[in-house]
Amino acid sequence: MSPHETTSKQSAALDDLATTFTVTTNGFLPAETPLARIPDAYYQPWETLARDLPKLLREGKLRSAIDNLPILDCSRLGPEPEWRRAYIVLTFLTHAYIWSGETPSERLPPQVTVPVLAVSEHLDLPPVVTYAASNLWNFRTTGAAGDPASFSDLESLDCLLSFTGTPDESWFYIISVAMECEGGDIIPTMLSAMERISAAGTNGADVYTTATAALEQLMACIRRVGRILDRMHERCEPEVFYHAIRPFLAGSKNMQAAGLPRGVFYERGGGEGDWMRLRGGSNGQSSLIQFFDLVLGVEHAATETQNSGAAQERPVSPTLHKSTQMAAAEEEPELPFHEEVRAYMPGPHRRFLAHARALPSIRRFALEPFEAADPLSAEKQLLQETFEHATKVLAEFRNKHLQIVTRYIVVPSRKHQQSQKKGSIGLAAAGTTLWREPPQNPVAVPKNASRDAGASPDGKASKGDTRDRRMSETQLTGTGGTAVMPFLKQIRDETLRAGRPDSVQLT
Repeated sequence: MSPHETTSKQSAALDDLATTFTVTTNGFLPAETPLARIPDAYYQPWETLARDLPKLLREGKLRSAIDNLPILDCSRLGPEPEWRRAYIVLTFLTHAYIWSGETPSERLPPQVTVPVLAVSEHLDLPPVVTYAASNLWNFRTTGAAGDPASFSDLESLDCLLSFTGTPDESWFYIISVAMECEGGDIIPTMLSAMERISAAGTNGADVYTTATAALEQLMACIRRVGRILDRMHERCEPEVFYHAIRPFLAGSKNMQAAGLPRGVFYERGGGEGDWMRLRGGSNGQSSLIQFFDLVLGVEHAATETQNSGAAQERPVSPTLHKSTQMAAAEEEPELPFHEEVRAYMPGPHRRFLAHARALPSIRRFALEPFEAADPLSAEKQLLQETFEHATKVLAEFRNKHLQIVTRYIVVPSRKHQQSQKKGSIGLAAAGTTLWREPPQNPVAVPKNASRDAGASPDGKASKGDTRDRRMSETQLTGTGGTAVMPFLKQIRDETLRAGRPDSVQLT
């Protein structure tokens, strides 16, 4: 069966998911192409800035343009696609305002604050560029209208809004769009398998067979998603991503080194407002990847670096809407990153994950001990082996992510630090002042870009270089606010651990 073909039973299940959780045949992507602009001319001032965003950033005029905006009323927004489009535009303007100058701005003016808070409240999202803003709702396709396959065809996709106007930035976003679409078909399959498991232990051979077949399909799905991720290098250059794109995706949490020790003050007017420390956009906010973890029973603990790097705490204001309270609340040491960032997912998707988590555990079912004399021992053995294999396939996918991060963040960071002849600097400050070229040539890439910085003439790193690299990787912060390499290695190892029968009691 094609990845996008569904049985009548699956179609009925998808209808229910779409109604309750906005999960469609495209997974967590919308069923239809997102709105390219808000049709009401009243909102033209926002759309004009969105259209001119790369040019305004290059010319250093973005902040003054936002300061001169009228404060528009969101009550004229109509169907949900209009609210999503407004969210994309306003959160992109938010990040552009914060990170576009020689130094980051810790104050956001009411021209953006007032509407972005209203739109975020409506969508149950925090007022920052989330994965939903940059990926789920930020694309168009030249494919046939209503054809789900076109949402996973990279040649048909383009992003609607970007900071740089570069093909690199569009490619970076649409890779995730295609991955989300490619993974969408597995959702009803895995839910059906989980729902068939009986907690009473009265499962027949057909239930084991169904679970095994579902895991086989899950592995095929993860491999397809991984093949899309493997194409990142085709049209997104590491130096362009690191210096021109990544800075604008940064949040305001754990950004002391970048110049935001208190986060950002969202001013509502008359000096009133709230300080917020929010994470930036991150693929950790993908509901699809968290769904993979959930169905395989992968548990993620809080990382030491996640907790030790917290900025000074900010009490939650009762005037903030609930999604902002969830995202801006003081960080609790025991809360793992993956649970925390669910506050950055669209509310229906967050509730879907909670729904799926309440279903019977495939992991516990697959790894339950059995006797050789058990009449279903062959089915149980095959299921156990398939489950362990599935965790290894997901770990392989996470290794691909590690390789991407090394190429697009770690290596450019080393080169930048070496060229600066000083210690590491803040994430966003590393790039916002370097990008002043036209979109077709945003960053001059060194001729020896493929060679790791810090190597001696014979190509071998010195002991000091190796130590500095380890320190750099430990301290390097992702756009989501985590120490990126230790975090990614930990979640890969936790994925492998989920496949071991001796740890089944953890789920």
